[in-house]
Amino acid sequence: MTDTYEALLEDSIEIDAPPATVWPFVADLKKMADRSPQVVRSWVRGGEVREGATFINLNRQGPLFWPTQAKVVSYDVAERFAFRVKENRVIWSFTLEPTATGGTRLTERRETPQGISNVSLRLTKAILGGQESFTARLRDGMRQTLASIKADAER
Repeated sequence: MTDTYEALLEDSIEIDAPPATVWPFVADLKKMADRSPQVVRSWVRGGEVREGATFINLNRQGPLFWPTQAKVVSYDVAERFAFRVKENRVIWSFTLEPTATGGTRLTERRETPQGISNVSLRLTKAILGGQESFTARLRDGMRQTLASIKADAER
């Protein structure tokens, strides 16, 4: 098992709906718990999701719970939604691209432009099973999140 992390995690899905239809499902932080297997609940400070908004997630893995604080760093309607997690410095984003068939290619990314904080790396190793297994769970969660958005947008 390795203690190194992957700087970029990425997955995409094709959705049979235009970006304007997909967008509300991507940018609804209050529904994140319905989409992500790691998120239990999200609270948006001030209630309005927009660039600069801050929020708290309560996350879970098995019997373990932990909060994270984040800030929306990109809110380009029907194009890109991104937030930066304070505790580990990672950026999670969703990019919506129109397809030739009138649908949307939705891409979810976890980027680490400033690396991952030492505290997060140590906690992942000591408590969350290490980078390899935690990254595998993140990848599975990304697929589940994208599939959930696709299902709702295509209804």
